Amino acid sequence: MIRAGALVFFAGAVATLITVAPLFLGTTPFPTFMFGLSMLMGVGFLLAGAGVLRSVAAGRRQARAGR
Repeated sequence: MIRAGALVFFAGAVATLITVAPLFLGTTPFPTFMFGLSMLMGVGFLLAGAGVLRSVAAGRRQARAGR
């Protein structure tokens, strides 16, 4: 889940760079759906965070069972 979140985050980061590039290059902006793809950064961050919290919870359960 953490790896999937990282992949989605980096896909969103690339989409953000591609979306912002025309502003610096002075070309015509990309269509609106590119801004939607930029939101993948936040989705990936949340997905990776949920994976980390799940791993922590599993580790705690395992530690309690080992007592």
